[in-house]
Amino acid sequence: MAAGNTRRNPALQALCRLGVALCLLGSVTIGIALLDGCGGTPGEEETDAMAEPEEAADTRIVDRLAAGDAVFGLFSGDHTPEAGAAMAANRPLDFVFYSLESGPFDIPALEGYADGMSEASGHMMPHPMLLRIPPVRDGHDEARDRAAQGLAAGVSGIVYPHVETAEEAALAVDALGDAAWPGNPDGHLISFLLIEDQVGIDNVREIVSTPGVSAVSPGPGDLRRVYDGDMEKVEEAIQIVLAACLEFDVPCGVTAGVDDIAMRIEQGFRVFIVTQPEAVALGMSAAGR
Repeated sequence: MAAGNTRRNPALQALCRLGVALCLLGSVTIGIALLDGCGGTPGEEETDAMAEPEEAADTRIVDRLAAGDAVFGLFSGDHTPEAGAAMAANRPLDFVFYSLESGPFDIPALEGYADGMSEASGHMMPHPMLLRIPPVRDGHDEARDRAAQGLAAGVSGIVYPHVETAEEAALAVDALGDAAWPGNPDGHLISFLLIEDQVGIDNVREIVSTPGVSAVSPGPGDLRRVYDGDMEKVEEAIQIVLAACLEFDVPCGVTAGVDDIAMRIEQGFRVFIVTQPEAVALGMSAAGR
């Protein structure tokens, strides 16, 4: 039997332990004979061949987007393991939107939330998480480091707020490395860019057309402040971002609720962040899922 199967075979594990014990007690010939079937010798550390295979990358969001589907995520709520466990109960969800844009950049809290969600998911896969970090304009090196920390913690993508230029968009993609989709068609990591300022609206075509960008979304809340609450201008900006996404075939996101999610799907939006769990079911129904 191959050594790589030892950890999954309790009988063989016992045999190997007996071989080690005999070697230590002086019965070296018998001990080594037993260990030959384990693929090891006394004191030998587990090799790569003996290790469990790595867990496959989570491609659920990428698979949906690549197929042309709409995807639906919920804001995380409190950054606690209990909130993560509660989120696990919403099984139709495509992703969790977890924000560390402001306040402490607390990766341990994110990991605790993810652990709570994973434990509550039981035998099912926990929801993928998209992590919003502070804006790239706050520091390019800092943005790369924060993205790296989030990816190391296991998130499926990075959300970049207040993207204003094609240069920032290129950094957002590059920070994800070789696993960034769609630059790598087999990639599994998402770069999700938020356009929330006038300069970003002015540069929208250059931002959206940056090679490798996974998805782009207008930020209605921040745009409302930009335009002093003028909702006609806010909607105009939202539609400018959508038009650029449709032009360059980049999935476009938006926040939505029960009252407007069906309309947004009809308009062509495909990445939805909602605060109301019931909006997920309505959106999926409207999207034919």
